[in-house]
Amino acid sequence: MENGTTKNFIENFIEEDFKSNRYGQRFVTRFPPEPNGYLHIGHAKSICLNFGLAKKYGGVTNLRFDDTNPTKETVEYVDNIMNDVKWLGFTWEDRLHFTSDYFDTLYDYAVKLIKLGKAYVDDLTKEEMKEYRGTFSEPGKESPYRNRSVEENLRLFEEMKAGKYADGEKVLRAKIDMASPNINMRDPVIYRIFHHEHHRTGNKWCIYPMYDFAHPVSDAIERVTHSICTLEYEDHRPLYDWCIQDWDDPEGQLPRQIEFARLNVTHMIMSKRKLRILVEKGIVSGWDDPRMPTIAGIRRRGYTPEAIRDFCDRIGVAKADSTVDISLLEYCIREDLKLKAPRLMTVIDPVKVVITDYPEDKTEVLTAENNQENEALGTRHMTFSRTLYIDRKDFMEEPVKKFFRLAPGKEVRLKYAYIIKCEDVVKDADGNIVEIHCTHDPESLSGSGANANRKVNGTLHWVNAADAVDVETRVYDYLLNGADEEEEEGTTSKDFLDQINPDSLTVYQSKAEAALAGYKAGDHFQFLREGYFVIDQDSTPDHMVVNRIVGLRDTWAKMQKKEEKK
Repeated sequence: MENGTTKNFIENFIEEDFKSNRYGQRFVTRFPPEPNGYLHIGHAKSICLNFGLAKKYGGVTNLRFDDTNPTKETVEYVDNIMNDVKWLGFTWEDRLHFTSDYFDTLYDYAVKLIKLGKAYVDDLTKEEMKEYRGTFSEPGKESPYRNRSVEENLRLFEEMKAGKYADGEKVLRAKIDMASPNINMRDPVIYRIFHHEHHRTGNKWCIYPMYDFAHPVSDAIERVTHSICTLEYEDHRPLYDWCIQDWDDPEGQLPRQIEFARLNVTHMIMSKRKLRILVEKGIVSGWDDPRMPTIAGIRRRGYTPEAIRDFCDRIGVAKADSTVDISLLEYCIREDLKLKAPRLMTVIDPVKVVITDYPEDKTEVLTAENNQENEALGTRHMTFSRTLYIDRKDFMEEPVKKFFRLAPGKEVRLKYAYIIKCEDVVKDADGNIVEIHCTHDPESLSGSGANANRKVNGTLHWVNAADAVDVETRVYDYLLNGADEEEEEGTTSKDFLDQINPDSLTVYQSKAEAALAGYKAGDHFQFLREGYFVIDQDSTPDHMVVNRIVGLRDTWAKMQKKEEKK
């Protein structure tokens, strides 16, 4: 739904239907996922749209699982989809349905179409059917089985149901028009044979309806008013209408299909088939890997439902496909967390600093703000002593121009603490820096020292070594290389896999300030100068794991400012 008062084109259709009294005061949408994988952020747009419209217009939304392919569906997928919808903030109460609830009704309706001469059993193989279908420039050819009698079709369809035939041996097809310029109308298959146990109906059925048949009829059964789907189904709309034209609605009110542009996001994969490849090949750790664009993945990454709903609001609803820059999604999570998240200090890639002129037996307790932009989050205490950690990237032995961090002979301020100066470095046998020796200005303590306001270039975050918490830090980069979005459907798996970023995950053994030990899995933070993080579910009392959600650099906001200046 778009921000402000401007209505999108779907809302205009809905309001026209209210004015014409097309459905009376009824308004019913549905979200119909296939339980053959985990939902991704593209589905989040559809969830927010369908449930959001129902809320706006005083209607209801059905959650209906399109469970018509038992070879790919599991209870695991059903459970996770329901969790995802709930996590996004939506409920369906008593409006949970499965297409398998309607298998008897769908079968009876298919029998009705046979009796009306609008469906027939076909013996063509899949390859022969493709050959007979024709092309965009040439009409198709009628199957030699197209003109079977109603009685023969009824008998064969009943035998299909009884399990007499093998998978693929026969299908039930709609009898429409093999010369139609819309290939979807050239006698599409509406039932096929699958001898495979269904996760809900067991072995009761061995024939299953095709999506293009089951979906519109299920909508009609549930008396959906507006069937809102993505743009790739626009060419299927005539078939949608054809499938339900003989449905007996008690008020003669059949559903209306409306298409909107699917969500494409740069650096993200929006194909369940491709996501399944990543899982099956072990390229990611699972459907909920934080690099995945699945709702489970982005939830584990640390995104909040508020940020996802805000993102879906901001991108709006369009008629034409386009690609949204991922920086907008990152902007939304920063906006959501900037006032909520405590700001702590964690050194991602630590190197030890020894303040040689600071007393060995001295420890100071300093006061730090939990969030400089939200005083309501209060303050915390942190300790300071002779031995600290800073981030390795904050030191350069031979600094480049405009390097305003620590270097030999240079001074920097430690956040909330003192100004220090690098005097020497200690290296191991391989030449790696293992310690940085510094001195400090004892009058420069932030907020109280005589030199507290002395200006130096650069302020660093740090952690006291004496009470530092060991943390495994997982820093994620984009799963797809380059700025371009994924390849279009139809490209080879090799092309798709060639785009995978081999450096999408880097793991560090980090040091965090002691306060982090008091938090639990799922808690969010801003680590000063590093970005926003969340404690991962892999954490244990003895081993804390954090995921970087997003860095601090706001690319989208900068892009918007540039556009405004044009």
